[in-house]
Amino acid sequence: MNQPTPAIVTQSAVRRLPRIALFLFCIAYVLPGFLGREPWKNADVSAFGVMLEMAAGHSDWWSPQVLGVAVEEAGPLPYWLGAVFIKLLPFFSPEFAVRIPFALLLALTMLCTWYTVYHLARQPAAQPVQFAFGGEAKPTDYARALADAGLLALMACLGLAQLSHETTPDLARLALVSLLLLTASRMAHTGQRQPLRSVGLWALALLALVFSGAPWIAATLGGGLLLVLWISRRQASEPDTAWLSDEAPSQRDPLVWAAVLLVLILGLSALAGQVPVPALQTALAQVQWQSWGKLLVWFTWPAWPLVLWTLWRWRHQLLRPHVALPLWAAWVSMVDSALSPERDRALLLALPALAALAAFALPTLRRSVSALVDWFTLLFFSGCALVIWVIWFAMQTGVPAKPAANVAKLAPGFVPEFSIGLFLAGAVATGAWLWLVAWRVGKHRQALWKSLVLPAAGSTLCWLLLMTLWLPLLDFGRSYGPVSRRIATLVPPQGCVVVDGLSQAQIAALQHHGALKLVRSGGGAGSQCQSMVVAPATQATLHQRVELTHWAFKSTVSRLTDSKESLLVYQRVGN
Repeated sequence: MNQPTPAIVTQSAVRRLPRIALFLFCIAYVLPGFLGREPWKNADVSAFGVMLEMAAGHSDWWSPQVLGVAVEEAGPLPYWLGAVFIKLLPFFSPEFAVRIPFALLLALTMLCTWYTVYHLARQPAAQPVQFAFGGEAKPTDYARALADAGLLALMACLGLAQLSHETTPDLARLALVSLLLLTASRMAHTGQRQPLRSVGLWALALLALVFSGAPWIAATLGGGLLLVLWISRRQASEPDTAWLSDEAPSQRDPLVWAAVLLVLILGLSALAGQVPVPALQTALAQVQWQSWGKLLVWFTWPAWPLVLWTLWRWRHQLLRPHVALPLWAAWVSMVDSALSPERDRALLLALPALAALAAFALPTLRRSVSALVDWFTLLFFSGCALVIWVIWFAMQTGVPAKPAANVAKLAPGFVPEFSIGLFLAGAVATGAWLWLVAWRVGKHRQALWKSLVLPAAGSTLCWLLLMTLWLPLLDFGRSYGPVSRRIATLVPPQGCVVVDGLSQAQIAALQHHGALKLVRSGGGAGSQCQSMVVAPATQATLHQRVELTHWAFKSTVSRLTDSKESLLVYQRVGN
């Protein structure tokens, strides 16, 4: 028996968000963070170093390595993307070339999220109440309005900003998970015209996920999505005539082909060494639930309150595709986050699904609640933007004195420089925010997506201000560039350098920023090197890998913003 829909939406409430405004939103969110900055520690510069090794021919493309040691993040596909673009665009700097495919992956995530919500909103169970005398929202307009809201909800999530602008496998997985969710929503839409295209995209997303280091996600997410589609079809009150024909179901039903491809791909991944079993680095009993709960609250804000409202108001349709599909996708990523040592990166994959669920809260949201969200968002992001401007002004002028002193204490040695380009970008973004606030508080017709305009714009504003006004400071504090360049001045030019105990990120930074030729300790390749860089943690056992009588300590080089992170430089004194 069909349960009544909780959505009551008029046609006037589903007018389209202007396409130019939505496009500018996306551009303003995607480009900052991919332009003008150095690779940050640790995952960003680590992945960049692997791509450099591949492009230079120093690493096998099927088994990515750095100086002969396997990389920390499994799955070669994301590294292939960066290495290919380095080789295809030699006229660009490598750090810019690798960001092009990852910027496209972020754009793909946004596109898939929009179309996922669009197809889910076209589901019969997701449609609003039919009015007795007409005037209810038309299905296509209703779906477009909710899709706009879903995209805005994704951009509003606080946890998306930094991780989605890194050249790491996490961004590739994010795009592929969103693509997998899109194909499932297309298969749930019984009126789709090209079901085989959905099956093809499904197989592509699964295979790419496996070779992006996420076989367990591919197995659990893919299998669960197919199960949800099968259950929803079984529980449909009307026969699904869209798939009935004279041919056998296995020849017509995309779910059958999708299930077969899932089994085949997972089997091939097992043969290729990508075994789809969860990496339970942390036992369930050892999960720190309090810290994980705090991460959930701020990382997924402001989507999670809307998600909870969606689950309550649509509780009679929990097994319907428009709720069950994104709910399963979000649940898989949240469980993976709880069990993973890098919880924020695992939780990143839940954001497209949470954004889709958040969009379905809007047709049932009361106007008073919507106004409360607007005012909280206005105060929160306006306050954040004001803080960013005040600290920037203090860095430039020394006034106010206390913020300037705090910056000098946290980043000793940093010398701020005024950039007219960065200043104008920040000023234009702030002006656009003020205009948008004035428009939102004005008396306009209500639209479904209006409640998420300010959250998305505020998140975009703060991220853009950080990537313009604070960019030199963040590069100074979060990059290994200053340390690498100082070490490069302490070693003979054109010579090799032995490294011992350095992380993958530190090795990548020395190779890129310091332009040093590195070899690992313990091998014969370093016998001609005149310098050695050692991590303090391995200094006690250094004598087991090198002959210390041939080396003399020269200097300790520390990151100016973190005195606990230092490297030891040695110089050869004899043979």
